[in-house]
Amino acid sequence: MISKKKYVEYLISTPFNYTCTHMADHQEQISHDMVNRFLGQQNFQPADLWTLVQAHLLDQADSFLLVDDSVQTKKYARFIELAKRQYSGNEHGIVNGINLVNLVHSTGNDGDFMPIDYRIYHPDSDGKTKNNHFQDMFQQANMVKQIKARTILFDSWYSSVDNLKLIHRADWTFFTTLKSNRMVSLSRETGYEHLEDLDFSGTAATVGLLVKLKQVPFLVRLFKIVAPNGDIDWLITNDLDNRITCFVAENRNAVRWQIEDFHRSFKQLTGSERCQCRKAQAQRNHLACCYHAWVSLQMKARRVMRTMYQVHNDLFSSYLKLELANPRIQAI
Repeated sequence: MISKKKYVEYLISTPFNYTCTHMADHQEQISHDMVNRFLGQQNFQPADLWTLVQAHLLDQADSFLLVDDSVQTKKYARFIELAKRQYSGNEHGIVNGINLVNLVHSTGNDGDFMPIDYRIYHPDSDGKTKNNHFQDMFQQANMVKQIKARTILFDSWYSSVDNLKLIHRADWTFFTTLKSNRMVSLSRETGYEHLEDLDFSGTAATVGLLVKLKQVPFLVRLFKIVAPNGDIDWLITNDLDNRITCFVAENRNAVRWQIEDFHRSFKQLTGSERCQCRKAQAQRNHLACCYHAWVSLQMKARRVMRTMYQVHNDLFSSYLKLELANPRIQAI
């Protein structure tokens, strides 16, 4: 008999192979077909993740929500139902894979973050865009989960007019970047201008500019963030407090990069990309178990005050010490 607990523990414990066959080969009285049926017949949901993490969140008014998506690459799998060709930021190009839109909670402190919701982007089955998933998860967090955090961070992909209005009307603060082709207005007289044409000399370099975006019925504060290599980020917030300087805004926006840490560890430590099952339901259940595995690793890491990678590597440390002390395969 296979339970979710047993499958999650397999995901945590296996060093490199995450297939049904591999699990069956290392479990007594379990066959490949049993593992395949388990994944195909269960109905794990994103709501299960919230049930798992709710008691472990340090959720306060100064906490953050982070939103971004990540493609679970399936380069050589032509028949996996949820996989489709789409752009991957990690690969910097088009890949075949399953896209997850993630909502992550953060206290703002290094390493203190936790996924609280996710959606599988597959418009062929539900007709929803990534922005639809963004809105669904935000409303769930605000109205149902009643998250205390009141600041949400995301990149330019999610800075649509509808998203900005939804967040502002809910009395939340957002920090997000704009694509360089967005038009803004300083006043009715000047009309709309390209971002590159704005003057950020003098005090504007520190406190930004109050601007209006097209179709957005409220002002936002715009900052020009110049990286050491010359790259420019156009950062906006609906927090118009004069104490929000460029330095403060940049630091708050920097918390958003924790979601990239989550994406990286999720792929490397849970086998999220490695399941070879073809059916959509099996892939959905595998990914749900991957979130469970990630949270289990994170909670263990917190208890022993180590990183998730250290905790995971410790699983194989004893084996390596024994093998090196008495190698079963010796050099000739």
